[in-house]
Parts: sequence; structure tokens; C-alpha cells
Amino acid sequence: MSSSVATSQLYLWNVPNLLSLSRLPLAIVLFACIAHSWWAVGLAVFVVAMFTDWLDGWWARRFNQLTLVGRNLDPLTDKVLIGGAFIFLIPVETAGVAPWMVTVVVCRELLITGLRGIVEAAGAKFGADWFGKLKTVLQSAVITGVFLLQTLRELPDAAELVRFLTPVQTLLLYAMLVATVGSGLQYAVKAVRLFSR
Repeated sequence: MSSSVATSQLYLWNVPNLLSLSRLPLAIVLFACIAHSWWAVGLAVFVVAMFTDWLDGWWARRFNQLTLVGRNLDPLTDKVLIGGAFIFLIPVETAGVAPWMVTVVVCRELLITGLRGIVEAAGAKFGADWFGKLKTVLQSAVITGVFLLQTLRELPDAAELVRFLTPVQTLLLYAMLVATVGSGLQYAVKAVRLFSR
């Protein structure tokens, strides 16, 4: 690899990486919204954060700004945002997020992040596959659903809608847990196979 290519792979200050970094201050605002029960504002903040997650990937592919830094920074900021949101939601009784559920999510993310670092340090690729992407979509849907339901609970005429959406949210929550565990196991098997070569 030439020095110019190597430098571009390690370059931090391009648009996709800045979009990824923007999720860190957004995460802090999101956590404050949960702590203070500002559900409508939190919903808007989370939607903006998820939009930046889509936009950084699209921009990197569209303008050929895929870098090694971006490959690691994007999932890292996602984990801070989503993992932190789940942790802050534990004390919110009506959110339905139990400590054991958050433990599953956080442990899976730590395990796979560690495996990815080891595998890629050995020179192999360990990018996200469809199962991992499904997990991320479901995690985002669960958090969006929590904020939406909490916002609706503050409206006087939304009781019927809340009753209808609550079991849907519960189903999403357990589907997310299945995808979290399943994709984690899939990545673990993939890592073992790579190391067995």
C-alpha cells in the first residue's frame, strides 16, 4: 500500500467520519432527554442520529470516502448511542427494558467489537452482514418505539393507541434480543472459522 493510500485510510476529517462523530454529542443530548423525561425531544434527537448513521454510509460509498477509521468509528458511535440509550432506559418503568436485556445487548457489543479488532488486526475482514444489520435496525426500532410510546402517554387522548402499540413494542423488544444473540453467535462462529484456517 502506498503512503498516500495509507494516509487516506487513516484520515479522520472527512464528511462520513464527521457525521459519525456527530452522534457522540447527539448521544449526550439523548441521554439527558431520557433522564429528564423529554420524550418528544428525545424522539427527534434519535431520529436525527439515525439519519446521520444512514447518511455517513451513503456518503462514503457515493464519494469513495471509505476509510479504515470510518469502518471502526461508525459502529463505535452507534454502540455508544444505542447501548447508552438502553442503559438510561432501565429506570423508566413503562419502557419495559429490564437490566438483563441491557446486559445481553452490551455484552454482545463488547464481545463482537473485541473479536472484530482481533480479526482485523490479523489482516482479515470482519464487516457487518445482514443479521448484524437486522439487529441494528431492530435496536433502533425498539428505542424509537419507547420514545414514541412515552410521548403518547403524555397525550390525554392517546390511551387507546398506547394500548394497541404496547404489545407491538414488546414483540419488537424480544425480536431485537433474538437478533442480538443470534447475530453475536454468528459472528463468533465466523471468527472461529477465520482463526482455524
